[in-house]
Amino acid sequence: MSKARLTGVQALAAELRPGQSIELLQALHILTRDGKLNQDSRRKLKQVYHLYQFIEKILVELAASDRPVTLADHGAGKSYLGFILYDLFFKGRLAGHIYGIEAREELVAKSRALASALGFERMSFIASSVAEATDSNTLPAQIDVVTALHACDTATDDAIQFGRQKRAKFMVLVPCCQAEVSRKLNLDKARSLSRTPLAELWRHPIHTREVGSQLTNVLRCLYLEASGYQVTVTELVGWEHSLKNELIIARYVGDSGKSHAAKERLGALLAEFGLESLLETRFTLT
Repeated sequence: MSKARLTGVQALAAELRPGQSIELLQALHILTRDGKLNQDSRRKLKQVYHLYQFIEKILVELAASDRPVTLADHGAGKSYLGFILYDLFFKGRLAGHIYGIEAREELVAKSRALASALGFERMSFIASSVAEATDSNTLPAQIDVVTALHACDTATDDAIQFGRQKRAKFMVLVPCCQAEVSRKLNLDKARSLSRTPLAELWRHPIHTREVGSQLTNVLRCLYLEASGYQVTVTELVGWEHSLKNELIIARYVGDSGKSHAAKERLGALLAEFGLESLLETRFTLT
């Protein structure tokens, strides 16, 4: 091997996780056919690897119980995250299963074909919306880990409901394109302006979008806490890589005084912003 080619291989190896399948990364078009990373692929891979670091700790903890770990990835798209999780963690173990849930049937078909070609036998792909998957009989009654990477708008909320119903021990969420709360703030803007000076925060359309996005994730975190989860919020990667950068990690700890207090704060915050109707639809606690 020439010195230049050796240097290129060494540089690539330094960017990949140990044991990472080159064949998989080429099939996902993260690597080119000649084994190179372009700038866009490097950014995408960095995001997935960074998220993997958080999820790996969760999987190691769950695997210590010697019980097969189940993971459902919502809004899976081309299943970058699911395939890399399987390749780096599940492949080296005798048990455990990943379920990729994606509404676009053509992407599900491609993921099934790739899993078959790579011999990733404990991966299943389901053509379904997140909401429909909650009641699907093709999934087990309990799922240990629920992930949703850039699931758009209310799909993140549907993933939370899925996790609650499946008694998930962990949820790992990177929300995207929150619009529902912004729409509701905009509909009732005139009454809100007469009711509270806080409405100035969303009087202008650009502020409505920004405040709605921020408020959505705050409400989600309170909802998770009210549902018995301990919540950590951090950034996924540097803002130069992605503006959809908020990472929410929820660990189930059970109902407590903290969950009761979170329920009260959730109701108070919804009332303050004139969003009480969401208690009956999006943030139900029954």
